[in-house]
Amino acid sequence: MLFNRTSVLHTGAVRPSLLLLALAGLASLPALGADTDSSDSKTQPAPATQPKQDDSLDPDQLYAVGKALFDRYAPPEIKAKYEFPSKEQWDAFLPRLQKALNGNSMQDLAALEPEARRALRYLDSVPNASGLADWLRQRIELMDAARALSQPVPETPAPLPQPPELAPAPGPTPPPVPAPERPPAPPPPRSGWNIPAYNFFYARLLQRPAPADAGELMPVLVRAFTLEHVPGALSWMAEVESSLNPSARSPTGAKGLFQLMPDTAKSLGLSTWLPDERMEPDKSARAAARLLHSLFGTFHSWPLAIAAYNAGAGRVKRILASHPGAKSFADIAGSLPVETRLYVPKVLATIAVRTGVTPDQLSRMGE
Repeated sequence: MLFNRTSVLHTGAVRPSLLLLALAGLASLPALGADTDSSDSKTQPAPATQPKQDDSLDPDQLYAVGKALFDRYAPPEIKAKYEFPSKEQWDAFLPRLQKALNGNSMQDLAALEPEARRALRYLDSVPNASGLADWLRQRIELMDAARALSQPVPETPAPLPQPPELAPAPGPTPPPVPAPERPPAPPPPRSGWNIPAYNFFYARLLQRPAPADAGELMPVLVRAFTLEHVPGALSWMAEVESSLNPSARSPTGAKGLFQLMPDTAKSLGLSTWLPDERMEPDKSARAAARLLHSLFGTFHSWPLAIAAYNAGAGRVKRILASHPGAKSFADIAGSLPVETRLYVPKVLATIAVRTGVTPDQLSRMGE
């Protein structure tokens, strides 16, 4: 779960898998500030300040919260067997994780997959850890996609020469057959709907059933989005964010079906402290829909709005401004963080597979 006291270091550097397991351990312990004794409110710590929706990881803050959880709640037998990583060990890994998600290298993100899969196997065996497990599960899919998409495409071997065919003996000339009328050519695709990696995710998702809770949750989410004047099909982005787990949480403080950060949730009218309304499907869905509605009003494109939901509106604006004439996600995809570059096609492919609504059809819903 954390660091085994007898096997922490490997060739002078902390093992990334152990650091991921340290993050995993945080989800299996009671939340810092939980109401452990309602009769004594003085013992309840104040809520920790969390980063904004589009902020990067804050390693110092995450380390402090994680160590406080371990020191306060870990049973003696756990403390005897495991030790929380030192600040130096923690700092060695988290910048790498942040750099992989926010960088442009598919290979760097893919390199985290083996350690992340080991952490997921551990999480799936720990009670009360499903929130972080489902968050990690979706990120592992992005790592897997990064690995597959970064591999070179094998060259097709040249066909072997074939012996010449003998000409058939001349025979009677058959009567001419009129050529069938050609159907009208389909209209060209709408500008901007060339979504890199969309076909990859679409093919993967065709082989995967929707999460088990979809039948119960999706009518609630679709209705919430519709009430906020956002296409209901977009509510399926919750599968990509959280595997449709209302209790999903990330190591950086995002929670709920739509992984809203605390400051973002508060700006959208949600409470984040007793109760945390990000964990309530209807309220979190309406908040996420309001955010998407605002982003669509800014970018006039659902792929760009989805990119801004993941990477932050400010970053998407800056990248668009640095690419004269760029108007679509495809125009700037190569300059977006690798996580966002994969997140957008995965969301659009999820919508298409689960609802039958293609990106082109989705674009007309916003007109």
